[in-house]
Amino acid sequence: MLNTLKQLCALDGASGSEEQVRYFVTDRLSEMGLSYQEDALGSVIVEKKGARTPAQKRMVCAHMDEVALIVTDVDGEGYLRFDCVGGIDEKVLPGKAVRVNGLAGVIGAVPIHLQKAEEREGEIPLRQLRIDIGAASREEAAQRVQLGDIAYFDTPFTPLGEGRIAAKAIDDRAGVAILLALLKQPLQNDCTFVFTTQEEVGCRGAQAAAYTVAPDVALVLEATTAADNLGLPEGQRVCALGGGAVVGPMDRGTIYDRELLQLARRIAEERAIPIQQKQGVFGGNDAGQIHRSRGGVKTLALSVPCRNLHTASCVASAADIHAVYELAKGLIDAVD
Repeated sequence: MLNTLKQLCALDGASGSEEQVRYFVTDRLSEMGLSYQEDALGSVIVEKKGARTPAQKRMVCAHMDEVALIVTDVDGEGYLRFDCVGGIDEKVLPGKAVRVNGLAGVIGAVPIHLQKAEEREGEIPLRQLRIDIGAASREEAAQRVQLGDIAYFDTPFTPLGEGRIAAKAIDDRAGVAILLALLKQPLQNDCTFVFTTQEEVGCRGAQAAAYTVAPDVALVLEATTAADNLGLPEGQRVCALGGGAVVGPMDRGTIYDRELLQLARRIAEERAIPIQQKQGVFGGNDAGQIHRSRGGVKTLALSVPCRNLHTASCVASAADIHAVYELAKGLIDAVD
């Protein structure tokens, strides 16, 4: 699964531009001999037969898109102005290496030596940042880049310590890798797998796919913020790397189904799967759209704890990814 994740994190796929990831997924599905359909928003829907057809139709999903930057203008000196695709903290951007149309670039800002005292203490407005692609003029830059082109973080997949990895786009290529691993396994129950699009800008792909699939029960495989490395009090860390799959009763978009949550805890205990309770009410994911589709869907998110979420270098644990895989498999196979 980690080798698949490494390949997925090397791909580029901003919201609405998920083609590379979608082609990777559909190639793997074809290798498995599985048929699939693509909807108008680019989500990939796969129906896999199990040993039986359950009373409640199951759907499991993960999103293919990642946060990125979009070129909005080119200034007179050839630098690229940009905006964010998805939620990115501007403070983490200066100095980061990016790629635009395969071209190397660096995000620049006013050097600290030239900043006023109040500028050093405050946040750097996005309008003051530029991407330098080595162009000497607007005309030269315009020959290489068009408005609307996407800039991606240029971060290699790197082993970090014992059993941990750092990379871009772990949110949610980890979930995509888990889905592909699950699809290789025999299942006790029929299940529909969905690789969704545009999660980072409003969970739009999941909304359309849930309407198409019309599930009774849905599992959302995600990455969630782990703030265990920031010196915060224990109750404010959300979750921790190495603590296992993350579950919780609610986030800012969804109140999760209590019966599913209890079932997840029971399966984790019976199978000795590491699991942890999400601390606090933070974030949101595709579940926010799925759970209110049609007449309503019983929904639960299973998340991989991830440090530095929505930055150039996310950090995750291989053991946590495996725990989410095992818990998802147990829930898919569970008797109604």
